Amino acid sequence: MQVLIVEDDTALGSFLQKGMKLEGHEVEWVADGEAALLHVEERRPDLMVLDLSLPRKDGTEVLAEMQGRFDEMAVLVLTGRSQVEERVKCLNLGADDCLLKPFSFHELTARCRALLRRREQFADPVLRHGDVELNRMDRRVSRRGAAVELTVKEFNLLEFLMLRRGRCCSRTELLQEVWHMSPDAGTNVVDVYINYLRKKLSVAEGDVDAAYPVIETVRGEGYQMGSMKKIPQRVNEFSRRAMFASA
Repeated sequence: MQVLIVEDDTALGSFLQKGMKLEGHEVEWVADGEAALLHVEERRPDLMVLDLSLPRKDGTEVLAEMQGRFDEMAVLVLTGRSQVEERVKCLNLGADDCLLKPFSFHELTARCRALLRRREQFADPVLRHGDVELNRMDRRVSRRGAAVELTVKEFNLLEFLMLRRGRCCSRTELLQEVWHMSPDAGTNVVDVYINYLRKKLSVAEGDVDAAYPVIETVRGEGYQMGSMKKIPQRVNEFSRRAMFASA
């Protein structure tokens, strides 16, 4: 799970980052509201742990700017403000839960896990990215309406990438979350299965799929679903070919 900690207290921010890394998560930490918004735009984390009292933009301003834009991300608010009205305001702005300071680290991590379980439980069972559809209930995958037969592990890998579309997933993260293996296992299983997926998702369209792959390699970092900005170009190419074929 990719986590963003937004906390201007250096000691607390460092503690939360180290603790959640020990839990097996990829954790980034920023200290102000503007940096938080920039990070969310670029990285699309699964979870934000957001303090309210922040420099540059406070937590409520961050929630207001994110409202309706990052619905796939869970938000847990940390606050020392004891007024019920403050917590209600945060929930109305899109926060999923609020935790009063001081708090137990074990309670924080338990709440984070519960938030993500609930989001996955009630999410749309059909994930879509360009012309690829993945049905999480029926465990079926199709591309341009044609069924794609995947093994259990291939399906789990594609599901993980599609749930996190819009950001890069590192090999370490994929190894831990999909295979439940230690990051120092010394295996290239992630790269092998990415190649399996690419072959099964490829369509006989000449060099178009090579130019706009469904799964992109981010050099030195990992893999991500292909950029949605490229999808219209691909569709236009397919349309032109179909037009010339029928002429």
